[in-house]
Amino acid sequence: MSFSFSLTGTDLTTERLVLRQWSTDELSAVLDDRRLLHWAEDFPAEGDRGIAGFMSEHPECLPETYGQRQIVERETGLVVGAIGLFWPPTDRAIEVGYGIVPSRRGRGYAAEATRALAGFVLAAPGVDTVYANVELSNPASVRVLEKAGLRRVGSDAETVRYVVTAADPVAL
Repeated sequence: MSFSFSLTGTDLTTERLVLRQWSTDELSAVLDDRRLLHWAEDFPAEGDRGIAGFMSEHPECLPETYGQRQIVERETGLVVGAIGLFWPPTDRAIEVGYGIVPSRRGRGYAAEATRALAGFVLAAPGVDTVYANVELSNPASVRVLEKAGLRRVGSDAETVRYVVTAADPVAL
């Protein structure tokens, strides 16, 4: 599988999406329950509120190139979800997490964003592996990770781990 993205400033751009860093105004709006015009009608979701809270408590995360990003539809300019890396890496491995609002699910956005962010960070110094842990009770997320090019490497009674490495023959 081949996949491409481009980097403009700090934005990652794919065929249909822009992965853009959060602004302090957007974080404040989420925390204050204010709606912004460039958000999909069901953004932010609960997970986005958690990310905004974490980032507001850790402002050092805001300028981090590899951190949390909003997922923006290129066609509409609307924020439809979020994706992020749990920086810094541990033992050259980093976890990715994502969420798409219900109104935009089923369009392949989560897989497209995950491929782009994984490809970007695997080209960074100090990262050899991107992984995600998903609950077995969440088959949609399992499909996202498989479509994004990650491979299943292990599981327990409740979760399964997916990884992609810089050495994998699959080109992100």
